[in-house]
Amino acid sequence: MTTARTTATPRLPVRLLIPAAIAVLACTVTTATADAAPAHPTRQTANTQHRDSGGQLTAKALTGAWLRLWNGDYQQAPRIISPDLRVHAALLGGGDGSSVKGPDGLAAWIAQTRAAFPDLRFALQVRPVINGPYASVRWTCTGTYAGGFPGAEAAPGTVITFTGTDTLRIRDGKVVEYWLNSDMLSLLTQLKVI
Repeated sequence: MTTARTTATPRLPVRLLIPAAIAVLACTVTTATADAAPAHPTRQTANTQHRDSGGQLTAKALTGAWLRLWNGDYQQAPRIISPDLRVHAALLGGGDGSSVKGPDGLAAWIAQTRAAFPDLRFALQVRPVINGPYASVRWTCTGTYAGGFPGAEAAPGTVITFTGTDTLRIRDGKVVEYWLNSDMLSLLTQLKVI
C-alpha cells in the first residue's frame, strides 16, 4: 500500500494574520457614511454639523465626522477624538488597541492602515443607530490592494470588499471609546492569506 504525501504551503500563524487584518479593517470601517448620499435629501443626516445646547457635536453629527476621518480627512481627529480615547481592536502586532492614544494616535493608525488600501471607500448599509452616549455604524468597504499586507498572496491591484460595524461611546462631544467588528474572514480570503 502506497501513501500519497502532500506538502503544505507554509503559512503564517493565524495568530499574526488576524490582528493584521483587523487593524486594516479598523481604519476603513468608519468612513462609510462620509461619502454616502443621504437616503432622504430633505432630512438632516449624520454629515450635518449639529450641536447640542452645550455647543458639543451631537452623536449623529459626530458619526459623520468620524466617517470622514476614516476616509482620510485627518483634520477631523482633534475635533472629535478625546485625548482619553480607548480602542478595542486587535492590532497588527497582536495588541488590543491600547497603544492607540488620542487624536494623533488614531489618525496615525488610520493612515498606516490606508497605506495598504489607499482608495478605500465606505458605503453606509444602515443609518447610524444612536442610543444615549453610544452610536453604531454598519458599513461596506471597497478598495484596491496596494501590497504590503503581512502574509497576503493577492496581487497588488486586487479589489477587495468587506463589511463591519463601528461602535462609539461619546462623552462631551468626542469619541472616548471605540469598538471595531469587521468581517476578517472575507478580507483575509480575498487577500489570499488563508
